[in-house]
Amino acid sequence: MILAVHGVGRPARPLDPGEDERWLTVEQFERVLDVAAEREDVHLTFDDGNDSDVGIVLPRLADRGLTAEFFPLAGRLGQRGYLDHDGLRELALAGMEIGSHGWEPRDWRRLDDRHATRELKDAPKLLGELCGRPVRRYSLPFGAYDRRVLARLRQAGATRVYSSDGGAARRDRWLQARTELPYDLDGDWLEGVLAGSRRAAHWANRFFRRAAR
Repeated sequence: MILAVHGVGRPARPLDPGEDERWLTVEQFERVLDVAAEREDVHLTFDDGNDSDVGIVLPRLADRGLTAEFFPLAGRLGQRGYLDHDGLRELALAGMEIGSHGWEPRDWRRLDDRHATRELKDAPKLLGELCGRPVRRYSLPFGAYDRRVLARLRQAGATRVYSSDGGAARRDRWLQARTELPYDLDGDWLEGVLAGSRRAAHWANRFFRRAAR
């Protein structure tokens, strides 16, 4: 099971519409970490590149001996409430995997060729230059994709792509399903998802598809 986290703690910037529905308290996040530390089949990813990735997330991962994948927005590095260049390097030096979430939060199904180049090629190139290693994994903004998006990602050299489809993931898949964690997450919801509950995974998938629209 791959869990997708966005921001944690008190936001340091005004949130975009719908972001508050995917923002966890520190207490909720620590509950997730405690579960992840006990299970080898739970993997954590973090989207957007919020400054909480370094200020809150990284030390708590380190305390539990966990690693995770981070997918910053390249165009927002250094802006208020987001990672700066030093923060990105700190994640990489700590052994975290760095991927790309694009340049800005855009629906990749609606990109023309020029914007597709910026989102799918320029963004990972910049992130790779800053963190010192190639960036070839992608997290789909809003979890949105179609055949054209996937074809463009293959052409860009993506080695793995993460959606927000919900449900269990398979290690050998190029396109990986993730379950996004909601703001009202509690122990029952988390237990249901990690137990493979179809009802909980279906709810999570529908909830976030509505939020993306």
